Amino acid sequence: MSSKQHWENIYTTTLPNEVSWTETEPKTSLHLIAKFNLPKDAKIIDIGGGDSHLVDFLLHAGYTNITVLDIAKSAIDRAKIRLGKNAHSVTWIVSNILDFEPSISYDLWHDRAAFHFLTEQIDIDTYLDLVYANTNNIILGTFSTDGPLKCSGLQITQYDEPKIQDTFGDPFHLLDYFTTDHSTPFNTHQSFSFARLSRKNDL
Repeated sequence: MSSKQHWENIYTTTLPNEVSWTETEPKTSLHLIAKFNLPKDAKIIDIGGGDSHLVDFLLHAGYTNITVLDIAKSAIDRAKIRLGKNAHSVTWIVSNILDFEPSISYDLWHDRAAFHFLTEQIDIDTYLDLVYANTNNIILGTFSTDGPLKCSGLQITQYDEPKIQDTFGDPFHLLDYFTTDHSTPFNTHQSFSFARLSRKNDL
């Protein structure tokens, strides 16, 4: 089964309260986004956003240039239905991140729990090339070294502060790093690493 088939199957056979990554309110991401103090017309992309509620909160906060990318069309369709007419205010992209060819650069690249599914160095390098070429600011959320080794039946790569620093290295500064526990809809806990990074020559 391909990655796309895997995720389409997940989103067509489960409800939001049946998957571990669901957040009613993405407080950590919103807190880190606010720390960048971006203008409301900043170009923001949510990588692997699926049917995450982050886009709802960003729209409510007045951001006007939001893109959501996900490999699963079914996930994006669920988000569009939830948002109703507000869905027209968002750019939606159905793509594997490894195949993504951005047509613009982004002021903020947000990724909660997509990057850690890349386990082969060639795929990690492809992702890093995309980041280096297309954004100045990153918010990254991955499973920490105290977190799960798998998600949705797939292997993941765990990250701690040194590994994030080593992975992204130049040309980015690591501005913030911390771990936090995510409470899943079924009352379990997953340890996440969160990082906020910015391009060095933009500080």
